[in-house]
Amino acid sequence: MDRAVVTVLGKDRKGLIAGITGFLARAGINITDIKQSVVQGLFTMFMTLDLSTGTLSYEEMEKGLLALGRKLGVEIEVTPFSEYRGSAPSTSRNLYAVVVLGRDRPGIVADMSSIFHTMGMNIESTNLTARGDLISVKFIVDIEDRDPETVREAIKKAGERVGLDVVVLPQERFKREKRLIVFDMDSTITDVEVIDAIAKEAGVEEEVKCITEKAMCGDLEFKKALRERVRLLAGLPLKTLENIAENLTLTPGTEELLATLKAMGYKTALISGGFTIFTEKLKERLGFDYAFANRLEVRDGRLTGRLKGRIIDAEEKGRIIEMLARKEKISTENIVAVGDGANDQIMIKNAGLGIAFNAKDLLKKISDGTISKKNLAGLLNVLGAEER
Repeated sequence: MDRAVVTVLGKDRKGLIAGITGFLARAGINITDIKQSVVQGLFTMFMTLDLSTGTLSYEEMEKGLLALGRKLGVEIEVTPFSEYRGSAPSTSRNLYAVVVLGRDRPGIVADMSSIFHTMGMNIESTNLTARGDLISVKFIVDIEDRDPETVREAIKKAGERVGLDVVVLPQERFKREKRLIVFDMDSTITDVEVIDAIAKEAGVEEEVKCITEKAMCGDLEFKKALRERVRLLAGLPLKTLENIAENLTLTPGTEELLATLKAMGYKTALISGGFTIFTEKLKERLGFDYAFANRLEVRDGRLTGRLKGRIIDAEEKGRIIEMLARKEKISTENIVAVGDGANDQIMIKNAGLGIAFNAKDLLKKISDGTISKKNLAGLLNVLGAEER
């Protein structure tokens, strides 16, 4: 036997890895895979070994490791690789990362494990992280030769049924470095549709809300919807908008999220179908590197009911992330896009990771996953913050 599997379990203390791997190195035994972690003071390690270049037989290696385990105060188990594998491996290994977010409760891992089992998929690894009462679990699963789109939709819908946010994408895309995080503004970074707040001050709240809802669901073309809403705001003092901008309510978790992203070295951008007076204020408040929005025409300190320049609709948002990719000298695969409405479709679809935030069904279908309003900070877990 020239291959073996070694598992180690015991109370964590200094020198465990050095002691075990040092023994193997002195015997010329090559470690071909290793995973190690410490959870609540409990040390676990898994290794696969190649004995073909070593100086010890399988029996000698096993005897030495068991004696070393007793000396170090840990349990070491050695198994022939052929026995460990059991049945032959799948000939079609197709790994996907599935990140699950939710309020901490018993049964989250069991719920998702049951879903994967029902779908006939093997779980390759599981990693759980808690941030306050928010828990995230990252699974790596082998979907084998199943249709990826069918699997993704099935997993996302199953997650929703048990009250969990789910992000699903190929492991290679998941592992690819992300450099720029792009956000929509209304009902994503802010906890309101800003134009509805403006409309309330203008006394046209119900008319504007009706148009906004149609546009969000994709039932009304965005440019037309925006022009109709802005027309209703004619005559409103600019000072009113400035007061709203100073007092914008953020989605819970936004400030923690942005501060942490900046500390981790990400660039951030705000791309909104709203208005520059609000995006510039948020850029200053939250430290965005870039901000893009529509420009309102103002005359004598009041809104004219018209827009200036190019309208930022879904196509324009798509062009902006491509422009940012060129400016930052990265690929769109290195970009994460987060949005909630029909106007975010193209940037969500074209980004390396597209997240539908508290979104309508239209956006959920084309996204890599969904995050609900209460779990915004969970984006950090999707990005692997716990590993960094």
